[in-house]
Amino acid sequence: MLAARLLVPLSFIFIALVLLVFSVRRLRGDGNSVSGKPFLLRRAVLSSLAVLSIFVIVSTSFNSVAHDIFAAKHPAPGKIYLVHSRRMHLWCVGQGEPTIVLEAGLGNDSLIWGRMQPELAKTTRVCSYDRAGMGWSEVQPGPRDSAHIAEELHELLIQAGIDGPIILMGHSAAGLHMRAYAARYPASLAGVVMVDTTVPGQSHYGPPDLRAKMEAIPWRFLLLRTLSVELGLPRLLGHCAHRQGSEDWGMGDLQAEDQCDPAILTQVSELLQVPRDDEEAARLNTLGDLPLLIVSRDPNLPSVRSSRSQLAIEGSEMWDQLQESEKKLSTNSWRVIAKGSDHDVQVQRPEVLIREVPLLVERVRSRGAGTTPIGASLSGLGK
Repeated sequence: MLAARLLVPLSFIFIALVLLVFSVRRLRGDGNSVSGKPFLLRRAVLSSLAVLSIFVIVSTSFNSVAHDIFAAKHPAPGKIYLVHSRRMHLWCVGQGEPTIVLEAGLGNDSLIWGRMQPELAKTTRVCSYDRAGMGWSEVQPGPRDSAHIAEELHELLIQAGIDGPIILMGHSAAGLHMRAYAARYPASLAGVVMVDTTVPGQSHYGPPDLRAKMEAIPWRFLLLRTLSVELGLPRLLGHCAHRQGSEDWGMGDLQAEDQCDPAILTQVSELLQVPRDDEEAARLNTLGDLPLLIVSRDPNLPSVRSSRSQLAIEGSEMWDQLQESEKKLSTNSWRVIAKGSDHDVQVQRPEVLIREVPLLVERVRSRGAGTTPIGASLSGLGK
């Protein structure tokens, strides 16, 4: 977890200082003005602006300092390697081959695998890492597209001495990065695990209103989220505290602090590259007979069915069909539906992955043989 990115908070503080100086000077200049409603209204606006500017300066400064103090007291678990002269974080636990390499989805870093990694490490070596600009990894130059991400991961594994075939396991948008990696470094792969992953060109499926929703970038949400985080509002409201229940990643205070430093600029940089990622990922037509496990959300979640939103139901049905179509990538594939789980299967139903991934490891070690029928679609353990 790097020290707080300073560009945005420093910009906020600078703008707030300018507004504070402006409002104070105008208030002083109005000292000899006559009274009246326009005068009182102007002073009220300027006074509010001055108070707001002071709040922004204090809150933003406090948030940055608090995060940097936390980061200094909590060094990265695992090791830091230099990739293209920039720091990248890799955390490996367990022993054995093949090595499972965990790739987080958009907006997440290695911490999202907190409940999964130690359990899978009972079977073989498991490594999670932070993409450039996320977690404890520094920003890398160039666009944040799948081609660069795959090349950086490959170089990171070389630096770490992980030279044997790996099982690449990723969540959500990581599906695009995994396809790019598989197309570029096929000899490096022993197997693939797709955890409710993005399918190339998925925004082109379904009715027009659904396609429009999937293609739209949530700029308003991202802007408000950036303002909120950089101003330190989540910290002031106590949202940087340890989470419990179904949203607990199993990383304690590290997860809590992660919510107060979500690297939004990196997220936006990756989000803008999705059209290019779709093109890159679509070049991978097959994995041959490489073992492929697909674990998907529950398409029949009560929350979807009870929403009375036809768009939500159509989106869930389309996602289920696209997940099923991923089995065509390999002649040695099977799919499991994690009942009761939404998109974050590794958090909400980790036991399904803890049960199924070792079966894929077994299939890799036995060169294709396994106990799960090839091409099957199964249901994960119910609640």
